[in-house]
Amino acid sequence: MGARILVAEDDPKQANLVRLYLEREGHHVLVVGDGRAALDNCRTRRPDLVVLDVMMPSVDGLDVCRILRAESAVPILLLTARTTEDDVLLGLDIGADDYITKPYSPRELAARVRALLRRAGVVSADNQAVLRVGDLEVDPGRFEVRVAGRPVTLTAKEFGILEVLAREPGRAFTRAQIIDRAFGFDHAVLERTVDAHVMNLRRKIEADAAAPRYLQTVFGRGYRLVAPAHPADRS
Repeated sequence: MGARILVAEDDPKQANLVRLYLEREGHHVLVVGDGRAALDNCRTRRPDLVVLDVMMPSVDGLDVCRILRAESAVPILLLTARTTEDDVLLGLDIGADDYITKPYSPRELAARVRALLRRAGVVSADNQAVLRVGDLEVDPGRFEVRVAGRPVTLTAKEFGILEVLAREPGRAFTRAQIIDRAFGFDHAVLERTVDAHVMNLRRKIEADAAAPRYLQTVFGRGYRLVAPAHPADRS
């Protein structure tokens, strides 16, 4: 499943661009705008990776990096407009795992994030393998879903829920478990929100949303994903 990534960037446009690209990769992204908020959220929410702008108010990115490295081994990717060799070496010397200079390609940033997560053991090749439940396919690497070969367009949250269920077909998950696994540290997600996403998912992946064959309700528990007995019978 996607990683929990904290993005610390004081430029709202840049922060939103990074968030969109990382969410497209299936990650759960929290954006903050200054160094103090970055430290506070790293300590309380413990992300899997931090994308850290060097030039930030309150506490600058280099100081945040230095403090975080003294407290944890969380992978840190620095975003910097400073391109001299000394500046880059300084960032690496104080504990950054990688850096990318501005202006940068969002696709390159996403690729570097993938590499850091693999190196840290957070996302493995197994986590990117296509998940198959009957004729339903969930492709975490490509952020794609197909039903009997037909592409299905999902939102990031819908995809997150489906991926959680598809990784353990037949298992009944509570709404709280789905929130924890699919949305990470997005505390704004409520249990009733899960029900709304499930309804939308059924409209998209089921032949009859009123009589779901894949995404089933487990009364008193939550939801599970199962393979229909005869996938070829779907109309």
